[in-house]
Amino acid sequence: MGALIWLASYPKSGNTWMRSFLHNLLTNAPEPVAINQLTQFCVGESSARPYEYLTKKSVADMTPEEIARLRPQVHREFTKVSPDSVFVKTHNYMGTWYDQPLHNMDVTAGGIYILRNPLDVVLSLQNHYALTLDEAITRLAQIGIGTATGEGHVPEVHSSWSHHVESWTAHPNPQMLVLRYEDLLAAPDVHFLRTAQFLGITPPPERLERAIRFSSFKVLKAQEEAEGFTERPKGATAAFFREGRAEQWRDVLTPDQVRRIISDHRAQMERFNYIPADYA
Repeated sequence: MGALIWLASYPKSGNTWMRSFLHNLLTNAPEPVAINQLTQFCVGESSARPYEYLTKKSVADMTPEEIARLRPQVHREFTKVSPDSVFVKTHNYMGTWYDQPLHNMDVTAGGIYILRNPLDVVLSLQNHYALTLDEAITRLAQIGIGTATGEGHVPEVHSSWSHHVESWTAHPNPQMLVLRYEDLLAAPDVHFLRTAQFLGITPPPERLERAIRFSSFKVLKAQEEAEGFTERPKGATAAFFREGRAEQWRDVLTPDQVRRIISDHRAQMERFNYIPADYA
């Protein structure tokens, strides 16, 4: 049995990119690993399957309280996937739901947390959930918000962007690597190497470069266009991989919308140097 390594982020902050990088790095394949094979490498925390396996009933027939009570047991089941460490994707904040932990720390080895400037996150949320920009800004600030039980998945509890970030990063922990999406974009060779070394891997330069190239936004977007992406929400009309660049917000948000986001999230934005100089 292996302990869990959480790959954690607020939605639309780079989780899929990180999973693709790690999959390409660890398999060392001669060509990019297909995005629809990511579930073979990394367990999805919100998948309904383990809950239904343990109870022999559909998650649609379970109450939220039942799902919450099952979660620690499901996480323990994840450890049986491999004798080595097991990567688990999560968008849940680090906390409790119906008085039950959203992450079973008794079977956890550590985690990687990716965060992204909320000024850009809100643009991706708008497309992902088919919201207006103002609705997306409101959602970004809602404590306790998440998703409902759906076909194939159990609820996720995201909470607000600030609450999510603070819950995962407030207390320094050598077993938790915190990365900014923008740093991964600006210096991928430096920060993806940090990621590999955090996991106890020092890859040869050519292997690292290949994994970075094979998991690039250009490659992932082309794969989605060619094959679709099974993790894209049902009914979504926008592509999952939109632009993948920093500071998109400058072309879209009004000054009032920028100030509203900063007002909602000032403390965590200051911590991670996300407040633009012209709005300081």
